[in-house]
Order: sequence, then C-alpha cells, then structure tokens
Amino acid sequence: MQLIDGKKISTEIKNELRIQIEGLKRQGKNVPGLAAILVGDNPASQIYVSSKSKSCQEIGMRSIVEKLSADISQNELISIIKKYNEDENFHGILVQLPLPKHIDENKIIESISPEKDVDGFHPVSVGNLVIGKDTFVSCTPAGIQELLKRYNIETQGKHVVVVGRSNIVGKPIANLLLQKNKFANSVVTVCHSAASDLSVFTRQADILIAAIGKAEMIKADMVKDGVVVIDVGINRIEDSTNSKGYKIVGDVAFEEVSKKSSFITPVPGGVGPMTIAMLLSNTFKAYKLYGGQFE
Repeated sequence: MQLIDGKKISTEIKNELRIQIEGLKRQGKNVPGLAAILVGDNPASQIYVSSKSKSCQEIGMRSIVEKLSADISQNELISIIKKYNEDENFHGILVQLPLPKHIDENKIIESISPEKDVDGFHPVSVGNLVIGKDTFVSCTPAGIQELLKRYNIETQGKHVVVVGRSNIVGKPIANLLLQKNKFANSVVTVCHSAASDLSVFTRQADILIAAIGKAEMIKADMVKDGVVVIDVGINRIEDSTNSKGYKIVGDVAFEEVSKKSSFITPVPGGVGPMTIAMLLSNTFKAYKLYGGQFE
C-alpha cells in the first residue's frame, strides 16, 4: 500500500506556479489575480477564504477578499461580481459557498464571467466538460485527476466507481474521467445512497472515489484487493482521546481498507490540500488564456 500525499503534491504545484509568476514579474508583466467574495460570517467559509488568500500571497499571485454583509441583496452582490468581471487585474473570481438563503446561488454563479470561472461551476464550464472541450474543471475533481497523474496511476480502461453525485465532486469527476484523454478514458460508474447495496458496485472498482459525506462508510469488505482509493470525505466524529474532542475522518474506514489498497489517500492530507492548489492553477490558466489582452 502506498499513501497518496496530497500535501506534498499541492506544495509542488504551488512551487511550480510561484516560479512562473516570478518570471512574469522579472519581465515587468502583470501577474495573475484572484478575487474572493465572502458573504456573511460563516466560520468555515472564513477559514477557507483566508487559506486561499494566504496561498495566493505565498506564490506571488495578486489577491483580494471582498467581505460582504450577510444581508446584502442579490442584485448588490451581482453588481460587485460584474465589477470584478471587468477588472483587468483579476483573472479569477470565486464566490464562497454556501450563500445566505435569500440569495439564489445559481444566479450568482451564472453572473461570473465564464472566462473567470476558476471554481468551474458556471454552466458554460460544466457543459464544456461534459462534451470534452478544454475548460475550467471544479477544483476537487481536477485535484483528484492530478493526484492520479502524478502518482502515474493507470486510468485507461479501468473501472472507476464514484460514490456520490454532487455537482462539486461526483458528477464532474465522473465526466472528467470519461473523457478520451490521458489519465482519463475510464469506464465510470456513479452510485449513491439510493442504491440498496452499494457494495455491489464498490467491489467492482479498480479505482474507488468516495465522496458521499458519511464517516467511514466504505469498509474493507466493500472493496477488492489492489484497489486505488481516493477519499474525498471530510467528517468530524467524536474522539475523547483528542484535546479537541473530535477527529477528522474520511468516507473510508482507512485502517481496514488501506490493508487491501494499492494506493490510498489519507484524511486529512490527501485530496483536501489539492483543492486550493487547483484553484491557483485554474487562476493561472485564466491569466494565460484571457489575461494577455490586459498586458
């Protein structure tokens, strides 16, 4: 069994981006910029946005965090997004989700310019992914594929079973690995909580991607020997031995499943760190594709 170290790979990606941005600065060129919009005071969202901003600073990328009141109107929020759509210094825009209930998340996502949709949530990005065009892929699925690539894990013709069907992970990773590309071209099955027996599907997996949001749901008897396991879950469970009173676990029962795996991601330290790394990578991609008009 080999651990897939997402923390290590994310650091490599950040260093690669930092070197490229330093080169742009030496040439006196504009650098990529990311605008993050945070609505309200959700503690988890504040941590996520702060972490993204810090990562931008570490690699020399321009960043700004627009902190807005939870009672901002939908139209006011759309106006702020449009301001960044037109700002030549920012090539990527992310609106941290979830949003307050009075705001329609779909309308907000659709108001972001597809050319700056570095979260990969815009219908244009999603549609391009489905039909196989180059596009911005949402960050967690992009991070999963990057881990498979950097660990040289064969995907062609392999049976990938995705447990979970969210718009953020399950659906996009399925569409990404279906494409007739290197580090894709897989046979993909998507299953979810409506199945009467998930193990019927999970035991067939050459590569199992668990993104169902239930702590340690995937047990050893649900996988075959030699399986590659990508655990996307982040779940908090009680742990009296921990000073915090809880510990973070994935959707996979790591101790028992790892004994049957050829590769497996830990939680934490597996897929999680890749999400921010791919956000930065998408922002750099937006700069390269569309930023030239601002040079």
